[in-house]
Amino acid sequence: MARGDENIMLKFPIYLDNHATTPMDPRVFEAMKPYFIDLFGNAASRNHSFGWVAEEAVEKARKQIASLIGATAKEIVFTSGATESNNLAIKGVAEMYSQRGNHIITAATEHKAVLDTCKRLEKHGCRVTYLPVRPDGLVDLDQLRDAITDKTVLVSIMYGNNEIGTVQPMREIGAICKERGVLLHSDATQAVGKIPVSVIDDNIDLMSFSGHKMYGPKGVGGLYVRRRNPRVQITAQMDGGGHERGMRSGTLNVPGIAGLGAAAELCQQLMPQEMAEHAAMRDRLKDRLMAELDETYINGSVQHRLPHNLNISFAYVEGESLLMGINDIAVSSGSACTSATLEPSYVLKALGAGDDLAHSSIRFGIGRFNTNEEIDYTAQKVIDVVKKLRELSPLYEMVKEGIDLTKVEWAAH
Repeated sequence: MARGDENIMLKFPIYLDNHATTPMDPRVFEAMKPYFIDLFGNAASRNHSFGWVAEEAVEKARKQIASLIGATAKEIVFTSGATESNNLAIKGVAEMYSQRGNHIITAATEHKAVLDTCKRLEKHGCRVTYLPVRPDGLVDLDQLRDAITDKTVLVSIMYGNNEIGTVQPMREIGAICKERGVLLHSDATQAVGKIPVSVIDDNIDLMSFSGHKMYGPKGVGGLYVRRRNPRVQITAQMDGGGHERGMRSGTLNVPGIAGLGAAAELCQQLMPQEMAEHAAMRDRLKDRLMAELDETYINGSVQHRLPHNLNISFAYVEGESLLMGINDIAVSSGSACTSATLEPSYVLKALGAGDDLAHSSIRFGIGRFNTNEEIDYTAQKVIDVVKKLRELSPLYEMVKEGIDLTKVEWAAH
């Protein structure tokens, strides 16, 4: 639904942070509306039509989501979002298969919902290998192969990275895991609905996804759990009435689930068109920025990348100053603001970027409702602000005069 070059009045602020969350598609909202007021039944109420209608909505959504990822409806477990799905998958497998082994393999660039879950398990006696990534953000398949032992029960590798957009070679990773008899989990939050994902072709055993990253509602997501070849079992992390085939208790969020289903169906219909449009907009932005500004670096693989992601470091510019300069455009900087310190992004550090470059990176996330006008405005604004900030930078001036900053000895006064 990207709009072309008609003369549209720009609306501010411009939203280019579609990895953080996406605006809800109005068609999704329409699908949810009835279940808030008129069709308010509990999907677990089996004795009357209110419950049956709610259950019907839930089962329809299961089919819509399964169709998008190449699964069957019974393999979809509803959760509150990808963070819960990641916790349920990783902790659930670690507990269920603890007799078989206690070793988990993941990557250094995973989302915190995976890394912190693994850290929690380490406190309970699990061994975790955090694979490094290559400078383009991809996992080294030989290193993965070598890391698997007879105690490995799970490999967890994200499909598409939330910061740098790198798409991992999931099919090859899946083949390695299947060959070694190890389960594969993927946090596919940024990939599902954006690029073709097939759990069968990729040999994925468990996969997490979220509604609000694909133009659906917040607070609802799902976990795919494979039912055959092999049949995967996980230990529930939340106890109660045994909802979701005993894997995740709690009254189902029927309006949210209806919305997630509608969002999945829309993504499936629009994907070929949207992939092309988003990639074209991303390249339009990238080409403008790279043509006008020197000392700019693209983070992550250029070939193996989500079509809507652009992550660029602008050397000799402080990311926070750049964000303040372009405050009519919603983007995010590579550095996560933690309590008192401005830590550079651990994902960029894992690619080997120095602190200065990691601090100067901006992530642009293009979405369904962006226009070429917005892209052109953003490009021009970023170019102007970067040039202005560099005029104030003595380091940039020195580099332009041919001074090698790595050889400068800074005297302390």
